[in-house]
This record gives sequence, C-alpha cells and structure tokens, in this order.
Amino acid sequence: MATLDPIPSRPDPVQVLGWLPRLRRYARVLRRNREDADDLVQDTLERAWSRVGHWQGVGDMRTWLFSIMHNLHVDALRRGRLETVDLDGQAPEIPVAAAQAERLALRDLQRALLALPREQRDVLLLVALDGMAYAEVAQALGIPAGTVMSRLSRGRERLRQLMSQEARRPKF
Repeated sequence: MATLDPIPSRPDPVQVLGWLPRLRRYARVLRRNREDADDLVQDTLERAWSRVGHWQGVGDMRTWLFSIMHNLHVDALRRGRLETVDLDGQAPEIPVAAAQAERLALRDLQRALLALPREQRDVLLLVALDGMAYAEVAQALGIPAGTVMSRLSRGRERLRQLMSQEARRPKF
C-alpha cells in the first residue's frame, strides 16, 4: 500500500542561496541603493520560501526568482512605496572623483543605462549582466520572447548612442 506524504518535500536551500549574488546584483541595479536592494532580495527570498510547495513545478529556479523580484519591484513602483531618504539637514555623500579612465567609463555607462527606458534597461541587464537566455527573460518579465529581442535590440542601439554622446562630452 502506497503512503501519501502530506508535506511536500523541501528543496535544498542551497538551490536558492546559489542565486543570491546575482539576485543582489540585479536588485542593486533596480533600487540603486544597497539597503533598498538588500530589502528587495529579502522580500524575494521570503516570497519564494512562502511558496515552497510550488518549487517542484518550477523548471528554472533562477528565472522564477528573478520573476518574483521583478514583480515585487514593479509593484512597489506602482504603489509609490519605494523608500526615499530625506536629505534635509544631512550632508549628502559626495564620492571622490576617480582618476582612472575605467571609473569614468563606468560612470558614463551608469548614466547611459539610467537614461534608457525601464523596459529596455531591464531586458538588457538580465541578458548582458546575468546571462539569461531570451526565453528565461521573457518568462521572468512575463512578456513574449519577440518583445525581449525587440527591447534588447532597441536598448543596445540606444545605449551605443548614449555612450557615444558621453565619449564626446568634456570630462571635468
């Protein structure tokens, strides 16, 4: 006689924790602040653990986790719940300008990325930074694969234009 296990088997936590560095990196790009990014990662992991019973149906854990993170971020944007820091009465942190060309290039890249529309930036970062396949990005963002390819193409072209403009700007 076969016995039914009423409690679903728990997946290995290492399966989720293995994606933590990539989740943190993507969260930092979305939130642009270490503390807010850490909160987003924590919310993502909390949501994933609260749905542990669904894990057996998850084909790709990475895509599922990025999808959760993206949806939490978009929900926060829609609700206007992204935390802000009041700088009144506080001296803002002013980074020291780097002398190395690499730091200036990174600054230019960050400016150009921030100038991209959010939809293009999300796709570009998931493909280029995290190495996700188009189908994985489509699944994570809930859009068709053709839309991923279109946004990626437009995003790359716009990024090239913006970087070219930044290269022509005088550096002070």
